[in-house]
This record gives sequence, C-alpha cells and structure tokens, in this order.
Amino acid sequence: MVDRAAGALSLPDDWPAHPDLSLALNRMGSFDWDLDSGLMHLDQPALDVFDTPADAYDGRPETLASRFPRGESTRLDGLVSQALKDGSTSYGAYFRIRCRDGTLRWTHTQGSILRDTAGRPHRIIGIVRDATQELADSTARVELDAERRRQTSVVESTTAALAHARTVKDVIDVLKDSHGLEHLGATSLVMGLLEAGRIRLVAEGPEGSFVPGTRYTRVDEQYPMSEVIRTLAPRFIESKEDFATSYPRLWPHISGLGITSAAYMPLIAQARPIGALGLLYREKTGFTTEERNLLVALGSSIAQSLQRAVLFEQEHDLAEGLQQAMLPRRIPSVPGAQIAVRYRSARLGRDIGGDWYDVIPLPGGRVGAIIGDVQGHDTHAAAVMGQLRIVLRAYAAEGHTPATVMARASVFLHELDTDRFATCIYAEADLTTGVVQMVRAGHIDPLLLGADGDCRRLPVDGGLPLGLSAEFGRLEYPVATLELDPGQTLLLCTDGLVEQPGADLDDGMQLLTVMIRGGPKNLQLLADRLCEEVDERGGEDDVAILLLRRHGAYAPRSGGRLQQHVAQNDPEALSSGRHMIRAAVRAWGAAERSDEIELAADELITNALMHTDGGAIVTARVLPGPERRLRVEVEDSSSALPRRREAGESGVSGRGLMLVDRLADVWGVESRGSGKCVWCEFAVPGRAAAGRPPELPDGNPM
Repeated sequence: MVDRAAGALSLPDDWPAHPDLSLALNRMGSFDWDLDSGLMHLDQPALDVFDTPADAYDGRPETLASRFPRGESTRLDGLVSQALKDGSTSYGAYFRIRCRDGTLRWTHTQGSILRDTAGRPHRIIGIVRDATQELADSTARVELDAERRRQTSVVESTTAALAHARTVKDVIDVLKDSHGLEHLGATSLVMGLLEAGRIRLVAEGPEGSFVPGTRYTRVDEQYPMSEVIRTLAPRFIESKEDFATSYPRLWPHISGLGITSAAYMPLIAQARPIGALGLLYREKTGFTTEERNLLVALGSSIAQSLQRAVLFEQEHDLAEGLQQAMLPRRIPSVPGAQIAVRYRSARLGRDIGGDWYDVIPLPGGRVGAIIGDVQGHDTHAAAVMGQLRIVLRAYAAEGHTPATVMARASVFLHELDTDRFATCIYAEADLTTGVVQMVRAGHIDPLLLGADGDCRRLPVDGGLPLGLSAEFGRLEYPVATLELDPGQTLLLCTDGLVEQPGADLDDGMQLLTVMIRGGPKNLQLLADRLCEEVDERGGEDDVAILLLRRHGAYAPRSGGRLQQHVAQNDPEALSSGRHMIRAAVRAWGAAERSDEIELAADELITNALMHTDGGAIVTARVLPGPERRLRVEVEDSSSALPRRREAGESGVSGRGLMLVDRLADVWGVESRGSGKCVWCEFAVPGRAAAGRPPELPDGNPM
C-alpha cells in the first residue's frame, strides 16, 4: 500500500522548531530524520501513533522495530531506500504496526526528502498518522460496491439462465441450480401458478415444509402467496413474530424449520398476475432497501420466463394431442406375430414432428408395417402426417403391391397443398412363409434382431422421399425381399433414435446395434429401453419405433398370399420374384412339387417380360377348400392372349406354355381391364413339416 506519487511536504527548513498545529488537530504526528546522524525525532502525536511512550524511545529508528509485524519493517525500509536512490523528493506508504496489546493498526506515512546541492539526501521530514478508520471506511465502501455488483450479477446471471427455460420445471430448476438462492442468502423457494382462480403449488419449499391441503389454495385465503396475488405488491416478512402473527394458519406447520424471514413477490406478466414466488430465509431478519429492490427486479424477470414456459407447455400439449390423435389408437392383434410400438415426443415447446407408425392386417396371413417422418417440427407436420398415414393405409388395404403403395402415396403428397416431403418404409410380411417385401423412400435402413440376440443393419435399396419422387418423376421404388425366421425381429424407427450430437448417422446406427445386442429380449421392455436411451442422451427430436417379431409355424385358415412386381430389364427384380415363389412353395408345404412350381412360374414370368412392353405382377397364394391348391398368377399390361405352339427340333423358344401345360394340373388366361393374367395351379396333397426357411440366395438385399 505505497503512495510513491505523493507530493513533497511544504515544511520550513528548521522544522520542528515551529510545529504545525493543524497536524496535531488532525491527529497526525510528525518526524524529522537526520540521515547523517541516523537520529529520528518523533513528536508526541507521532509516538502515540506508534503506541510508544516517550521514555521508551531513544531517537533511534531501530528502537521502533518491535512495533512492526514481520515483513512490514523490511518492506518500509526497502521503499525508503529506493526513494533515496532514484532521486525522488517524496514517498508515501501504508503499513501496519503492532500495538502493545497485540492488536494491529494500519498507519500511513508521508515523507519529504531534502537533498544538498549535489543531490545527496541528508534529511527526511514528514508525518505519520493512524489510518485504521480511513481504511475501514474505504473497505466498507468497496464491500458495499462489491455487494451491489454481486446482487446485480445474480439478477443478470439468473435472467440469462432463465432465457433457456422452456418449461415450468426448467424455471424452477434454474432458480435452484444457478446458485441464485445461495447468493441471495435464501435457503429455499416456494412457487405457485394462478389457474382458474386457484393457486397451484409447483415448488414446495424445503423438505418437510409441505402443508397438507395447500396443493391448491384460493386467492382469498390467508396465505402469503394469496395476499401478494390479491394486492399485486410484494410482502416482506421480517421476523418469526411477523410470520406467526400475519399467517397463523401457515406458521405452525413451518415453525420447526428454522425459518426466520421470507420474501413473497407477485409474478406479474402483461399487467396481470400469473403466480407468486416465495423465498425463505434462515438466520436473517429484515430486508434492506437494496435487497427489496433486487428481489422485485428478480421477480419481474422470473414472471416473464414463467409466462413463456407456460405458453410453451400449452402449445406443446396442443401439438402433442394433435399428433396422438393422428396416430393409431391401438395396435391390432396379428396372429403369428408380436408387435411393439412406441412414440416419444420432443419436449421443445410446440416443436413436434411428423413421425408416425402404423400396422395394417392384410388378407392371407399378411401384415403391413409402416414407419415414417414428415419434414418439419410443427403442427402442420403432424397434420400432413395424419393424412399421409390414412392414404398409405388405404392403398395397402386395397391390395396394391408395396411399390405401388409407395408411388401412389408420393403422388398424393405432391398434389397436397403443402411443401413438405416425407421419408417412409413400408414392409409387407407374410407370416406363413416369413417372406417380407420392403420398400424404402429416403428413410433410414431397418435393423434385424436375431433370435440369438444378434443385431445387424439391413441395407435396403430405396427411392426418393414421398412427394419428391412424384415431383421429379421418379416413382419407381425397388422392392427388397427378405425372409424373417421364427424368433427374428424387424426393427423400423425414425432418425431421432439414432441421431446423436457430434456423430454421423452411420455411427448412430452402429451404436444402436450394439445397444440392442445387450438389451432385453422381451419386445415391450426393449421398446421402453430404446426410448429411455433417447431420454438419457437428451434427444431433441421425435422418435417412432416399430418392432415386429415373427412367431413360428403359423398357418392361416384361408391360405397365404404373396405378391411381387417384376420390372423389365431388372435382373434383381426377376431374381426377387423367383425367390418369393421358392419361399412360398416350401413354407406352404409343397416341397414335393417345388421344382415343378418354380419352373412353371419362371416360364410365365419370362413370357410376360419378353412379349409385353411393361413389367409383370407375380402373385402366389394358397386356395382354400377341401383340396389344397397352390396358384401362381402373372399379370401384365398386354391384352394379347398367349397361345401354345410347337417349337420344332432346332427352336430355342415356344416351349414356355408347353412346359406350363405339362407341369401344372391346370392353367388358364383371364382378361383384366387393359391387361391379362396367366395362371396355373398345383394340387398340394400334404403339408411338409415346418422347418427352417431356406437361406437367402446370392444377390438378395439382405
């Protein structure tokens, strides 16, 4: 505490022969230090400052050494020596001395250095004074300013934290976790929201302080929150006696908690009360003007954030209710399968997406499973989702192939008065054979869960998202065919389940497969665990999940039915059609005639592709009746009827219908609008024992 910039003292050369009375009046002592002799004269006020009797001082500065705490004498000597060496004419410093009773006293000295004509210092004259009160006043001012800055900082930091609060719980958590209570000296808070003329308690205060019957209170009751809402004025309870007298119904319940004072503020937004906040204190009585102003300012900030949070919750509940109304109310029971679905909404105000799922029972032991996501996070996305879900369900129920279902849905969305697009997966599973036909429109790939707990991603070729494929005229959706063994599970989900901050989609899919491998085997528990995982990592997007597990040895009464679209110049589609026939034959107990059925079906498909301008639709189904028959139909767009003809010895074509005639029990042709259907039937006298479906052939999308 050195004042090197202090100005020189204006003292006569023969000082202290003529002492300045003004120094004594201001309780300042003076000294005259002869540097040549080393002697220092101290007047009586100066001796009083050093708490040294006149008879105990011999004029030598070192005699005062006992008055300096360790280090202070060295610091002061260094200061004076430096001033003498660098040509200074004055110096000043604060230092401490130890009084005879052992207490420390702050002291200030200011000296003027006198030099001869050569610049050599030979004398120092100056003053010394007790600076204890001066520093105490200065410290008090500094502490007061610091307290004011700290209180302002509390309001600013709390307001900044409240800006990110989206729910009422967020507001309460900010007040509890931002150290605002600690800085304000409060031990706990209570908060109530005004709802339909009643106050609903949303923050209860310290543990054990809840008063039975106060979860909901009327505004006209004798409680502090009721009072501040009625009067729109804060209420500062400055003592236990004030509390007990003013609120006799409340005080007996909290008197044992050590509460000594409290501050209740009305929470006012847009000139009307929306609730009340109470801060409870221990070991505090009374509130200063600064504290009252601070709490009123804090209450205003909290009210604005609380109103915003209430609106966010109301809008979110509205949007979530709209979306829930658009989702299926119940999942139908599907013989031969176990199904689990979940929907987890994002808790971001009204931000709610267009994620959805659907399960559609189909004839012949089949089931359709749909998962999708409409672009955007608002009520419009939810409304578009509801319309799209109904359309997809209608197209699937009409019996269209999966590719046709997806294409028609894309056209519908494109023609709808919206700029939204949607990603989607439609999977049609025959639970008799385990054959699954799947179409993907810009959506993330599904996962396959094995009966042994293994999990892997299924890369599925896909087309553009719904709406975009119609806009760009690319409505061809490839159909992937896979087999679902008994005990295996197909997992369809939206990207909210795999998206993670700082990781790309592939990393998220990999982490999901790892998590599922160690997850529960029960389908419902697994679905719950997946949603919990999203909550734990703080997922901010909606999540829809659909799990479809196939049971073993399921045989519908009316027989099975599979259908596949085979496009021209698409070897993979032709291979997929053959694969479907092979799986159906084996699963439906026609193993004894599998070669005949596969060969006849292959000939019909090949003829349709070679002699028509478009693709073909292949259908395999079991006909009900006393004699089980397996029927294969190949439908094309040509109205020209086929005819059987002899091929000749060197002919390489013409044998197709001859083979069908020889292999099938019966065959025929039917006109169907702008096209025709060529069919053949095979008697299947007995059902083969149920076994493991055949392995997937090379080139299958799995």
